[in-house]
Amino acid sequence: MHTVVERELELGLVVSAERSVPVPARLTYRTDDPYAVHVTFHIGSDAPVNWTFARELLVEGVFRPCGHGDVRVWPTKMDGRSLVCMALSSPDGDALLEAPAAAVSAWLERTLRVVPPGSEQEHLGIDKGLSELLALATRDDPWPADPWSSDESPEPGA
Repeated sequence: MHTVVERELELGLVVSAERSVPVPARLTYRTDDPYAVHVTFHIGSDAPVNWTFARELLVEGVFRPCGHGDVRVWPTKMDGRSLVCMALSSPDGDALLEAPAAAVSAWLERTLRVVPPGSEQEHLGIDKGLSELLALATRDDPWPADPWSSDESPEPGA
């Protein structure tokens, strides 16, 4: 059973130094993908825009500038409000989004309570899957002790 931590919020899409446009968004964290956060933007197009990046990047970006390339995150203040800025780049274009720092921080705190930093590996299910695989292998050993038994032995020099 996987846990999902979601938060609906309104982001600001920065269109100029003086103006931003409100964009409804959803932050999603799933324990079956414990290293990632998913952000879905509803920009009025037919389909929402989805971005996935490291939870660690967003956690760090609340406190200090981080990231490079396609996703960069940093804290800022504007008109007395604390914001988290996310600069996203893709072949389709670039976007600068502002999110209320308190809302992002509260949501991140919930994700960190569900999966504390450093324990993500435990939520991947690799150990459980590997155990199940090994149990199958010992129960139904598909490999004979001697793979070249009887008259299927390879000829020397063949």
